[in-house]
Formats: sequence, structure tokens, C-alpha cells
Amino acid sequence: MTWLHFCDLKKLTRTLFAFLSLLLCTALANAQDGKGSPPPMAEASTNAYPNKTIKLVVPFIPGSLVDVMARALAEELQSAWKVSVVVDNKAGASTLLAAKIVASSPADGYTLFLPTVTTFSMAPQLMSKPGIDPAKELTPIAKLAVTNLYLTIHPSFPAKNMREWIEVIRKNPGKFSYGSSGNGSPQHIFMEILKKQLNLDIIHIPYKGSNSGMVDLLSGQVDMSFIDGALAGPNIKSGSLIGLGSSMSKRSTLLPHVPPISETVPGFDWSGWLAFAGPANMPAATVEMIADFIKRYQSTPAYAQLLEKGGIEPAEPIKAVDMPKFIQSENKRWAPAIKASGATVD
Repeated sequence: MTWLHFCDLKKLTRTLFAFLSLLLCTALANAQDGKGSPPPMAEASTNAYPNKTIKLVVPFIPGSLVDVMARALAEELQSAWKVSVVVDNKAGASTLLAAKIVASSPADGYTLFLPTVTTFSMAPQLMSKPGIDPAKELTPIAKLAVTNLYLTIHPSFPAKNMREWIEVIRKNPGKFSYGSSGNGSPQHIFMEILKKQLNLDIIHIPYKGSNSGMVDLLSGQVDMSFIDGALAGPNIKSGSLIGLGSSMSKRSTLLPHVPPISETVPGFDWSGWLAFAGPANMPAATVEMIADFIKRYQSTPAYAQLLEKGGIEPAEPIKAVDMPKFIQSENKRWAPAIKASGATVD
């Protein structure tokens, strides 16, 4: 190498070093005065939710009331957010099978859940080893609706109202049976509370889902059941079943001719509810985005029609930040009723 070439190389090296030094100083200055900004890709990833398929886990079989609600919500979400939403039915363990799946999923908003009062307030208190604490392992986001259940009997049953029903049961202990949508379900607990309050002896026959027991109820294989409004409405109106009373003390606008059970059995006032949730520790911004979507959807005529079709009542608005407090109060309300009923699912 000649002396001239060596000098040129030294000059080039000094120039490159000076340029890199200038870049470094500029970056440090921007960082100190707050003028720095994240690269475009980082900013896009922060605001991208949702940008892929959302899975909506349903703790009941296809065709159930909660499944119908989930599929309607999935359609609305797809339309509003322009992403695919798939419904995944995971029935079992009194809704806790689905709850465990959701709890073990990433808390990124892409696995969501439709829990019920059974998930949070009933099943964990009915099982000696539930394997999950939903209040700690899930993020409750919104309350969707309230379920008013109707005590119905087959027309062949020798009673036509609550007072006659009570008299017939007391005269025939252990002769009649009732169906429910499974151990630990509201249908199960409501009847056990009623049995305990009136000192009645009725055999329990659990089914896997509310639809599963309807064939036996309609054929008279089981004598009675608490069923939701979607099943009760058309069958009571057609005369296929007789509605003795509703579980809520407030008379339903869906079936106003069916009197509340509390008119015959003072103090009997129970209802289920349906909620929206995800895994624990979800980002607050994601929770608020989902809660805002649900709030807006609940104010639409489409949602009102969905409630009417499902035979369920609208829920009072609860902010996402207040949902844990609501869950806590429900757990306390159900605890003595479950204990008094003597019901278990182990």
C-alpha cells in the first residue's frame, strides 16, 4: 500500500466516525427531551387489537341459550371489528371445564368467554375441588343478561298451580322427578332451594344441557323442570307444558300470565345471569374496548330482539371496573342458599 492510499483510508475512517458520532448524539438528545418516537412497527403493534381470529368459548352444548347468545355476539363482533370470531363449545364440569381452558389461555383478548352465575358463584361452592378460582383466574368484563327460570310441569301432572303442586308433592314423597341441565346448574339449585324451603322430596335427574332434558319433559318421562324462557314460552303457549311460576319475584314481561313463585312461596326470588369474560390480567385498554362494544350493542334493537327470542331479561349496566365487586356480592348471596340446599356436584 502506498503512503497516499494510507492517508486516504485514514481520512475516510475519520469521516465515518464523525458521522456515527453525530447520529448517536442526536438520538441521545431526542431521548432526553422527549422528542423520540417509537418506530412505525412498534406503534402499529400497540394499537392493532384485534387483528386476528377471536375464539369465543361457550360452556354449554350447541343450541343452548348461551350458545345462541354467543353466536349472535360473534356475528356482531365480526361485523364491527372485521375479524373472524369462532364459537368453541366446551360443555362439562358445571361450566368449569370451559373456564379452565380460558384461564390457561394468553390474556391478549383473543380468547373470550360467556360465563354464567354457575361459573362464578355456584359451581366453585358446590365442588370440594373445583380446580379453579374464577374470581381470581378470569377477568369479568360485562353482565349481558338475566335469566328468569320457569317451573313447568307436564300436562298429565295432577296439579295446575303452585298450591296444588305443593300439596301433591307432599302427599307423594319420592314419587315424582325433576330434570335439570346438570349438577350445579341454576335449574338444579333453584329446585333444591325450593325443596328445602318447602320440605319436599323430589328425585333429581340431571341432563347434559337444557335441551337434552326437554324431550323427556315433553313426553312425561320426567314430571317437572325449571326451564328458561326460550323453552318455556312456546311450550306453555302451545299447551305442551304448564307454567306454574317464575323464579324471579318480579313478574316477567315475556310471560306475564305466569305468576312469580314468590306469590305462593314468600321469599323465593332467584335468577341466573350471563356475563362476558376473558383470562385474568387482560390489558385494561382491551377490556375497555370489549366492554364499550357490549354496552353499545346492548342498546340496539337487535339486542332487544335477541333477548326476546332467548326469553331472557335485560341486565342493568355494570362497568367493567365494577364487575369484580358484583361477582363478590353474588358469591356471598349464593353461599347460604347453596349450603341450605345441601346440593353438591362431586
